[in-house]
Amino acid sequence: MIGQLTNLNWIGVLIAVVAYSSLGALWFTFLFSKQYKVSLGRDHETLPNKPIFIVGPAICLLVITLASAILIKALDIHSVGSALEFSFLIGIGYLFANTVNIAINPNIPRPILYGIISGSYHLVGISIASLILVWMK
Repeated sequence: MIGQLTNLNWIGVLIAVVAYSSLGALWFTFLFSKQYKVSLGRDHETLPNKPIFIVGPAICLLVITLASAILIKALDIHSVGSALEFSFLIGIGYLFANTVNIAINPNIPRPILYGIISGSYHLVGISIASLILVWMK
């Protein structure tokens, strides 16, 4: 695995992480802020803004993007079409499904809504990240 990490385009990985993270800021702050709060049962509250809510997701997105970069390289993905196929497989098969699975617990009052909002974010985010990784390969 160390050898695979040294062969990655790290600038591409960082650009993909920044794009994925920036999408998250837009997604949860502007595009779906109200729906996200409703899914959490906190539609009449201001959600807390702590460093962990920015740093934690950024670290997770770095891990997701690194794993994707390694898989894209190992699978020899070069075209936009193949990058989108990859992102839909990973986005739906892992990220979306896992997000919905995590949401189905007693602490999330509207788990399906939460899963759709957050899962869709990951599907779009991994698609953007995959396109960047393939483009900058």
